[in-house]
Amino acid sequence: MNKVVLIGRLTKDPELKYTPGSGTAVTTITLAVDRRFSKDNQREADFIPVVIWGKSAESTAQYMAKGRLMGVSGRIQTRSYEAKDGGRRYVTEVVAEEVQFLEWGNSNKNQDNNSGYSGNDSNQGYGASFDDMTPIDDGDIPF
Repeated sequence: MNKVVLIGRLTKDPELKYTPGSGTAVTTITLAVDRRFSKDNQREADFIPVVIWGKSAESTAQYMAKGRLMGVSGRIQTRSYEAKDGGRRYVTEVVAEEVQFLEWGNSNKNQDNNSGYSGNDSNQGYGASFDDMTPIDDGDIPF
């Protein structure tokens, strides 16, 4: 089974390209995916290259921008090519099968105007505050 699910932020604006001949839309993005646990309470992220094809590539280029939150599911693919210097290069990337815009809007618009998911501005991640929750007595739980 080869299945990957990622949620992360775009590291730069997506660039839409078309393949020669068939004219299929393709965009390559890099997602910055936060690591759940880190050393010394320092935030760490992995930067994952993602290839998006077809209509999803066009929509991603139109509605997503640097810093926006995006979900991707797909598969890991490896490939190799010969570089200009004659050396062999190896690439590991995620080929998207589904994309989800968790924060979206045209890159020309103000990033505060999004209709998607709006995370906590304090950027606390997994350690978010639960100050607005009401404590209950264990005797009130029916199980």
